[in-house]
Amino acid sequence: MKKLILTASAVLAFQFSFAQTEISGVTPAKTIEVSSTTLNFNGAGLREKFFLDLYVGSLYTNTKTSDQKGVMNSDESMAITLDIVSSLITSEKMLTAIDEGFENSTKNNTAPYKAKIALFKACFKEEMKIGDHYVIAYIKGVGTEIHKNGKKTKTIPDLDFKKVLFGIWFCDEPADEDLMEGMLGLD
Repeated sequence: MKKLILTASAVLAFQFSFAQTEISGVTPAKTIEVSSTTLNFNGAGLREKFFLDLYVGSLYTNTKTSDQKGVMNSDESMAITLDIVSSLITSEKMLTAIDEGFENSTKNNTAPYKAKIALFKACFKEEMKIGDHYVIAYIKGVGTEIHKNGKKTKTIPDLDFKKVLFGIWFCDEPADEDLMEGMLGLD
């Protein structure tokens, strides 16, 4: 009987270790595929402002990592997904947040990236609504692909751009410290 209880406990613990967590009504996928590249769920968190849930951010990588700088600087395929969970997040507010994020990521030196930042921001000019799903995927050797609701909107080449873009969430002054820790699987 004791062996049966231990075996049952081990099976339950194993199942819970693979359960995905629901965050603000969003359950991140275990894997995603972008340009024939399969990426694994690394972690997820919630972007909040003034105690309001705005979006769920999830990180997908080839190999599980909790290395903040490694995610930002790596030349390996990876992706961030953003799932909009609030009607309070508008295109205008997102564009302002993107500008602030790039300023923090580049330490106020956005000039070398001006044209690429404009391309990235164009992906968020259309009005946003609850349920919108964005995938920001860096594909090694290709660049950064941005998808909205399953449709590719842009591809922006260059590893240096990827570094400052992912820096929005993983630089020394990330958009949201708790979100970053969740995406790194630290919380």
